[in-house]
Amino acid sequence: MTNDAEIRKNIAVKLEHVTKRIGRKTIIDDLSFEIYGGEVFGFLGPNGAGKTTTIRMIVGLMRMTKGNIFIQGHSVKTEFKQAMRQVGAIVENPEMYKFLTGYQNLLHYARMIPGIGKERIHEVIKRVGLEERIHEKVKRYSLGMRQRLGVAQAMLHRPSVLILDEPTNGLDPQGIHDLRNDLHRLAREEGVAVIVSSHLLSEMELMCDRIGIIQNGQLLGVETVSDFVQNGGGKVRFSVDDGTSAAQVLKQNLAIEASSIKPDAIEVTVEHDKIPVIVDALVGSKVKIYGVVSVTQSLEERFLEVTGGKALVSFGRIDPE
Repeated sequence: MTNDAEIRKNIAVKLEHVTKRIGRKTIIDDLSFEIYGGEVFGFLGPNGAGKTTTIRMIVGLMRMTKGNIFIQGHSVKTEFKQAMRQVGAIVENPEMYKFLTGYQNLLHYARMIPGIGKERIHEVIKRVGLEERIHEKVKRYSLGMRQRLGVAQAMLHRPSVLILDEPTNGLDPQGIHDLRNDLHRLAREEGVAVIVSSHLLSEMELMCDRIGIIQNGQLLGVETVSDFVQNGGGKVRFSVDDGTSAAQVLKQNLAIEASSIKPDAIEVTVEHDKIPVIVDALVGSKVKIYGVVSVTQSLEERFLEVTGGKALVSFGRIDPE
């Protein structure tokens, strides 16, 4: 298994001061970040943030106004063919020939790319779990099955960068679990950089090693999922006999505002060394304390906090920019 230090030696995708302007409007504003081989990278952002535009520039469907993008060291601007050979992608919903079987679709695609034999086709079919249905016509496939077939097609030519929009769309819980494990294995064992977007933030929390958040065309930051969640600050829940009284005590005595007030509890965001001070203030004011626990934010809660509560859309759908 590849460790974090080894992963960071392999820069699969690199954006350098990437800017996109349409007329006088700046859609993407000076984006610079790196994505490593061997990691699952989540690309997140509110509606209209510029995710679709960024992804389209990475895969060469849209030209950048300024800056450059490198895929395995190849410039998308000056070495387009070499760069795109490294990429497998489903930027929008996978489109297949519905009158052909799943296998015939993969065979048709494989014929366009030298070096892909039937052995590789069977390998990707097994990886996405379509062995039993691969010889049925695609028109009979469920949404989840078409999604799996799209992933198989994107993986056929052994890309070093795999870009997937809403890969869990239409999958049942077992299918989501299996796909998550497959993407982790693909990243770790084959060193592929997997770039994924999903509106299911709870699933992104389990799936991704790092996330990059973009808002208004600007990069808010790139962090590991655990660091991003923990950087929301230390939220602490105090179980008390009277939440309203406890909140008033903290506001009047310590100038601390409770972020959540319930009849039997309050939550506050404070540094760890302030917890004893709060306990002393509450006890001194005759507020009974039944428990003190640290509250870990979910990725969804932290995301909404950072982006001001704006909704998330996937990069496979056109941002209204």
